[in-house]
Amino acid sequence: MKRHRIHRAAQPESVSAAVAVGIVAGIGTPHLADGFLSAMQQVLPLTFCTVFALGANGRVVTVSTASNYGDAALQTSERYIENRFDLLDPNMVWLSARKLPKQPQLWLSHQRADEVADPAYRAACYGDVGIRERCSVLLLLPGGQRAAVSFYRSLALQEFAAADFDVIAAHGALLAEATAAHSRGLVGAANARRPLATEPRLLSLTVREREVIHQLLTGRTAKEAAREIGVELSTVRTHQYRAFRRLGIRTLKELLLEARSRSA
Repeated sequence: MKRHRIHRAAQPESVSAAVAVGIVAGIGTPHLADGFLSAMQQVLPLTFCTVFALGANGRVVTVSTASNYGDAALQTSERYIENRFDLLDPNMVWLSARKLPKQPQLWLSHQRADEVADPAYRAACYGDVGIRERCSVLLLLPGGQRAAVSFYRSLALQEFAAADFDVIAAHGALLAEATAAHSRGLVGAANARRPLATEPRLLSLTVREREVIHQLLTGRTAKEAAREIGVELSTVRTHQYRAFRRLGIRTLKELLLEARSRSA
């Protein structure tokens, strides 16, 4: 595992307008990582993108995921969260232990699959999905926000080279600022509208769990939500059950009643 500081002053004053637009396009939407991945693919071959953040309780949450292969990145991130692989992930271990800086800090880290000692972690996040390695932009803010934007390459692609690291580092500030703005927007919206008493806790849900809850709050049935998202009904039911358990509610009626009471 390698890690080094990204110095903002060393970065170019501008990046491609098309790449910049793609990076910021997903702010405030469920598609943050999709924007990151498609934008960075204009300058580098990449397979996955994940955005993980450390919550106020110290637990890692999935902010967003994107993949060239359907839901592969989403499914991998859910396994990561459920199995607490953050306790083995050097990115998250390092971020959680790091003292808060006086000024924003950006770091670049690189991890190869063969560097992961734990076989379950290596299989779930690398081997089972054919991932060779990842390169991550790590964000540390004085206010306590800590996040990792990671880009992955599959076995079908060449290994990251020094020039690739330079390209990712050159876009590091924009990626970090977009991630911070996305998180501020989610929290700001929750504080401004508060349509649901448990809304701040929605950040503790996985991406797909939040998507299912959003569909239910718009008035769709589980069957309609499954059709809208493009998954099986049983999958929606599973995510609904897990989300309700995390939010401390038992039924859809409770969810809708809380939403109505907060919007009244």
